[in-house]
Amino acid sequence: MENNNLSPQESLALIESMIQKAKNKFAENGHLYLLWGWTVFVCGTLQFVLLHFFRYNGHNKIWMVTWLLIVYQAIYLKRKIPKRAVKTYYDEVIGYVWISFVAAMFLIGYAITNTEGMFSQYYMLFTPCILVLYGVTVFLSGILLRFKPLTIGGISCWLISFVASTSITKIPYDYQLLFIPAAMLVAWIVPGYLMRKKYLQTN
Repeated sequence: MENNNLSPQESLALIESMIQKAKNKFAENGHLYLLWGWTVFVCGTLQFVLLHFFRYNGHNKIWMVTWLLIVYQAIYLKRKIPKRAVKTYYDEVIGYVWISFVAAMFLIGYAITNTEGMFSQYYMLFTPCILVLYGVTVFLSGILLRFKPLTIGGISCWLISFVASTSITKIPYDYQLLFIPAAMLVAWIVPGYLMRKKYLQTN
């Protein structure tokens, strides 16, 4: 009878091959990274314009657009996931990383905006805190996918957060908003295009 058992070396090679395929499937063509990167970039820039040039009190309402993007992402992923034979370990871990980010972002926003009598003191911390969260999620995604541009993007978010936090008393709040579009360029947009380029070269 033919022996179909794999040697330890062959088993490791097979596991490595499966991991590589899983990473490639999750990364896709950088579509979601580019979509979110450009959306957040545009929303952050428009919020700055509405506040700085028009002094519009509802400047933060521009972020309601992201709810439409969440709906689109849910539909997009639902259509793509059935095409995969198995839901991979990377799919689950990275999915939980981003769920944690969204939950932490809303909790920080709620805590800052609902601190009675202290909103004027704490709202300046919102941008640095969000950039720290961006950095964590992007950095971990880069480590899990072994995609260095994402890892560098996450570190860049932390550096931008540091600059934002140290300049709170020196830079007006409306200019602080520009740190978010700047972070999107290095964390999502540039890595997204590099991911798309890699995907096209591979496929």
